Order: sequence, then C-alpha cells, then structure tokens
Amino acid sequence: MSKYPVDKSEEEWKQELSAEEYRILRQAGTEYPFTGQYNAHFEAGTYHCKGCGAPLYASSAKFDSGCGWPSYDQSIEGAIEYRPDHSLGMRRVEILCANCGGHQGHVFNDGPTKTGQRYCVNSASIDFTPSKEE
Repeated sequence: MSKYPVDKSEEEWKQELSAEEYRILRQAGTEYPFTGQYNAHFEAGTYHCKGCGAPLYASSAKFDSGCGWPSYDQSIEGAIEYRPDHSLGMRRVEILCANCGGHQGHVFNDGPTKTGQRYCVNSASIDFTPSKEE
C-alpha cells in the first residue's frame, strides 16, 4: 500500500498524464531547461501538483534563478517530501509531492533570497491557478 493519500496504479497514472508528465512525475525525469511553460511565468496565484492538484508553491515564493526551470525559495508548509538522491554521481535532495509522491525536481541551498533555498521544479509537474480578484 502507498504511503501517500493519493494512491493510484501505474496504469491509472499513465491514463491520466501525458507521456512527458508521466516520465517526470512518476519516473523522476527532467525537462530540458528553458522549455517549460512556467519558467518565465510570474503571475500571482498558486502552483499545484500536476498529478493530484495539491497546492505546492505560492507565486510569492517564485523567483528568476536563471537556471532554466521554475524556481521557488520555499514550498507551502507540509506540501513537499524530501528524499536524498545520489543518482548521476551527485548528492542532491529530491522533492516530491507529499500528497501523491509525484517528482517535482530538486532543492538546493544556493538560493539568493533569505531562505537560501532554490526549489528547482519541472513545469510539467505543476499546474497554475491564478489568484482571484477581490
């Protein structure tokens, strides 16, 4: 049994996600830099997990890191699971949606803001909901 609240079979994920979304969210893939729709996106709102819709990042945490992927200096509290990643001969920290286990990207301690964090996220692993006007 899955340890995540959203528990789907791999077949269900394959039916619900595009091939690229599945490769990234379920197989820990990475999109090419500067190709994702949210890399240079700075509208006010909330970024949600593409797999399950859980809110993950507030637009107020987003910044232009120049790395080619959407970057945030923090996640919404409790929304992200952190896992050591030693793939490709590197020591990194993988970030996953705490609700469904969907791979988001990695977090690094080289951010320019007060948190010192840079959540490097794949656009294909998130959706965006704009803030509602008051």
